Amino acid sequence: MGVAVSGWPLARAVSLAGQVGVVSGTALGVIFARRLETGDPGGHMRRALAHFPVPAVVDRILARHFGANGTATGPGRAVQMPTLTPSPEFTELTVAANFAEVYLAREGHDGLVGINYLEKLQLPTLPSLFGAMLAGVHVVLMGAGVPLAIPAILDGLAAEHPVSLRIRVSGEKEGEESSTHFDPRAFLDGARASHPRPLFLPIISSAALAMTLCRRAGGAVDGFVVEGPTAGGHNAPPRGAPQFSGRGEPVYGERDLPELAKIRALERPFWLAGGYAEPERLTEALRLGAAGVQVGTAFAFCRESGLCEALRRQVIAMSRQGTVDVFTDPAASPTGFPFKVLRLPGTVSEADLFEKRVRVCDLGYLREIYRGPDGSTGYRCPAEPVEAYTAKGGNAADTVGRKCLCNALPAAVGLGLLRHGQREKAIVTAGEDAARVARFLQPGADSYSAADVIRYLLGEPATPAPENDLGNPHP
Repeated sequence: MGVAVSGWPLARAVSLAGQVGVVSGTALGVIFARRLETGDPGGHMRRALAHFPVPAVVDRILARHFGANGTATGPGRAVQMPTLTPSPEFTELTVAANFAEVYLAREGHDGLVGINYLEKLQLPTLPSLFGAMLAGVHVVLMGAGVPLAIPAILDGLAAEHPVSLRIRVSGEKEGEESSTHFDPRAFLDGARASHPRPLFLPIISSAALAMTLCRRAGGAVDGFVVEGPTAGGHNAPPRGAPQFSGRGEPVYGERDLPELAKIRALERPFWLAGGYAEPERLTEALRLGAAGVQVGTAFAFCRESGLCEALRRQVIAMSRQGTVDVFTDPAASPTGFPFKVLRLPGTVSEADLFEKRVRVCDLGYLREIYRGPDGSTGYRCPAEPVEAYTAKGGNAADTVGRKCLCNALPAAVGLGLLRHGQREKAIVTAGEDAARVARFLQPGADSYSAADVIRYLLGEPATPAPENDLGNPHP
């Protein structure tokens, strides 16, 4: 769904309805800091921090980031970019941010809560996982890569052992290896805290990847989410030589369909994702041997979603009119993965707004790490200023159409930065099912709840539901 769209209010609502609510773990340090800087509406972040096991960390974070009067998402205090050797400040913010998101999603009930990460965002992974585990997360999901190392890392964190994660570095020579490290006991500094190992569910698109994970991962792979190319966010690229439709989208074919028989043979539970938000599709998934389905887009536009209310209402109105257009953009993401973009007026999906934006890279979550000819380590992103990218050895052709998702996705949840009087423009990602989200509306309503979606999927009759008392803090 993007950054903070599936935030703690949505995950909590889904969990309270008896399903597994999943929060987005992407760039949570940035989201957490900006919530504090805007005055922490509702006091939710500070309420979660009151339960954090290391009070000294809380004191430092509040001193750095809390703005009692809010900063209206102005520049605020810069959040350090992820690096191979993160500062204590970055590590503390990342652990606390993941803790707070999971803690709030779990608050006041016994339902199941998961967290979703991108494997390609490697640098914050270790402190992110530990923060979520400190809050008792039940499930970790991870896609956009091959997360072979994660099961063993979860084992190590649960046992409070130091853990390491090998980091991909472009241009490394044979025998060179770069890693990040995290020591749970050193972080806790004598504090006692429970952090049981969560289940691990990699998000995959092929049986070959599922079999590789089962065979080569160093710890337990507890199941899979099998995602098709109609899902929102990043998609796996099509297999074989690239082919594109008349409007420039990658073309998926028979080779891109997962071989479910081979996945079933692994004897692990799996959930199907991408276009399964229909009762008939849920029934079909169960018939095919799945444990259930994963649904994203249907929840992205409900009242508990983190999306700005204006964007949610705009998409629902377009769904009613039949004018929703979701484009699988092969160039938008700096990662190089195809990325679903919902074409909306006023967002960087519009070519003129994208071209007018002054390129800047000040968050750095999607940067590539590279080794220079002199052996030095550097960071570059094809969405940064073209001159800077090429000066670091990048190919100018790789910058064409690249969008700064690090800044545009937070803008979609009302946390875009204000620079020189100009607000960062949003980008909204959604699956192809966004065209039909109006089907969740009850008669006479112009919005719907997470519970409405669940009732629809389970074939239960619609009943009037009260507005979410948590509200959406970013109208």
